[in-house]
Amino acid sequence: MLAVAGGVIAVALGAPVLAALAALIAGALAIALLPRFPTSPTPAPAEPETPARDTAPGLAELLRAMVEPMLLVRDRRVTAANDAARALLGAHIEGEDVRLAIRHPAAAEQLSGPRAEGEGGTSRTELIGLGEDPGRAWAMIVSRLSDGSRLVRLTDLSQLRAAEQMRADFVANASHELRTPLATILGFIETLQDPDTGGDAETRDRFLRIMLDEATRMRDLVDDLMSLSRIEADRFAAPRDPIDVVPVIEDARASLSQPIAVRGATLAVERETESTHVLGDRAQLVQLFSNLIANALKYGRADAPVRVRIEDGGGDLLRISVIDEGEGIAPEHLPRLTERFYRVDAGRSRAAGGTGLGLAIVKHIVLRHRGRLDIRSTLGVGTEVRVDLPRAGPLSSKSHGKVTQAPRKRPSRSR
Repeated sequence: MLAVAGGVIAVALGAPVLAALAALIAGALAIALLPRFPTSPTPAPAEPETPARDTAPGLAELLRAMVEPMLLVRDRRVTAANDAARALLGAHIEGEDVRLAIRHPAAAEQLSGPRAEGEGGTSRTELIGLGEDPGRAWAMIVSRLSDGSRLVRLTDLSQLRAAEQMRADFVANASHELRTPLATILGFIETLQDPDTGGDAETRDRFLRIMLDEATRMRDLVDDLMSLSRIEADRFAAPRDPIDVVPVIEDARASLSQPIAVRGATLAVERETESTHVLGDRAQLVQLFSNLIANALKYGRADAPVRVRIEDGGGDLLRISVIDEGEGIAPEHLPRLTERFYRVDAGRSRAAGGTGLGLAIVKHIVLRHRGRLDIRSTLGVGTEVRVDLPRAGPLSSKSHGKVTQAPRKRPSRSR
């Protein structure tokens, strides 16, 4: 009952008032409970005083429950710190001077310099090199409490900075990819407008073919950018439709009939499991496998088959692997293959019509489907891309009837 009452008082009065009341009550109880001894001419020596805590117990417990590094500073000393703060700054920071606990000039200025005595409010300071990682960025947010102490929260900015850099790189790369064919087209238009150089029919036809190729490349890039944007917009909504991947792969094959015929390649589908239904978005799955098969055709040997293997992926997953027999990919490139605009061989990719977004689209489709993507490659042997997707449950005939055919999409110009 006392514990409940204490909790209510803590909420109603706040930590500073609670600390004062606790001290008064503790003093009164100590006096009331003192033992009564006979009077003595020589008083007993007083026991040494135990230093009182500077932080109300309720506030300290709240601090320790927080995930981010947090600490309390009073009179320029750390009076409380949670586990995350001790892991970042050191296990023995409680009781230390804040300048020793947070070894950073900007933090020392904020918490122990002249500004530390300022009135109220909240301040924010960015710190680089806090803790053991010299390159990591942190935001130090300091809030002044009513009892004069300061609540310090440290927020890791690494992911935010990485996301900002990724966005900047994406804009720069997209601008470059669009500017290059656009400059080519503008140059040929200027040439064709010149009566001295653009009047020859053969030259004009050659220039027009190049302009058509460059315009097609720009169209493909814009299509891929828009497709990637739509997939990312839906990333939090996992698809729930039961989809049979066998007709999906057949649709992908049909969309690639021309490049398959041009290369004289064969596409073999190897089905090693009876249950081939997954939870998915049919249009996106067609796009996913079209991209993977198109990559296998472009980077595998012209006379070698491309294999699509459907098998049990373990647990509730169905595994679909696209396997080519080509030059393979060096190990140092594998972790970056799904980055936007990353190319193992930029010249070869552009010559093959690649936008550099195909595998990025594949990755985001797999993520939206709550699946897994694994790329394995051996130099001189070939590449295998494994996609594990959540299986659909047992399907009734009614469920089969709800599966709709998606419109065929042109595969992205990948890698």
